[in-house]
Amino acid sequence: MITFRNRIALTSILHKEVHRFLRIWVQTLVPPAITISLYFVIFGSLIGSRIGEMGGFDYMSFIVPGLIMMSVITNSYSNVASSFFSAKWQRNVEEMLVAPVPNWVIVAGYVGGGMTRGILVGLIVTLISLLFVDIQIHNVAVIIITVMLTSAVFALGGLINAIFANSFDDISIIPTFILTPLTYLGGVFYSITLLPEFWQGVSQINPIVYMVNAFRYGFLGISDVSLTVAFSVISVFIITLYTVAMVLITKGIGLRS
Repeated sequence: MITFRNRIALTSILHKEVHRFLRIWVQTLVPPAITISLYFVIFGSLIGSRIGEMGGFDYMSFIVPGLIMMSVITNSYSNVASSFFSAKWQRNVEEMLVAPVPNWVIVAGYVGGGMTRGILVGLIVTLISLLFVDIQIHNVAVIIITVMLTSAVFALGGLINAIFANSFDDISIIPTFILTPLTYLGGVFYSITLLPEFWQGVSQINPIVYMVNAFRYGFLGISDVSLTVAFSVISVFIITLYTVAMVLITKGIGLRS
């Protein structure tokens, strides 16, 4: 139940999270913009001119949705992972756990902060992409829904990573060895229809494939997977990760010393 007290607590956590990454915007917003700009120059302008078309569109237009989604994923995840672990390390989490607010408020506050940063960086990358290509928009609703759901998935993932982490090094393990490979193999730079049949089947295990393709459909109107299946997969991940996060926080796993 969203009582006045819960609303104040949620707003306070969300404001703290947003203020935290805006205060150090040079570290949180500028680097992703520079990195994605290099992707546009290297993969779009230089390599793209040699590849030609993909999916009926020039290569630059094809990879723009994937690059935007990649920035949303990495920033939603890293924001919550680093922020929540810092709160845990400084024992601030223990104060929130004993406060008279439900645990869902804590989860929603941190996840909301991660989503805000992910979506903001995605918007910055979108504006940068306008310098390289004329963006087409096929379905605005699909774009908004996909980016909201995807940022929520990885913000929840970052929260769970922070709960289990015992050191700052631990919060970089999953992004380095799991998140980055899945992102690069998630159809950001290519259509999975170009892969042999066996590897197309393997790619369908990768949840990022569904997120990137749903997002690409919103821009270009093309997708390698069914939009219904894509949203179903993303929704299942949100429900699962939220449940796991709530159970961990309720039981104090990784939080109470």
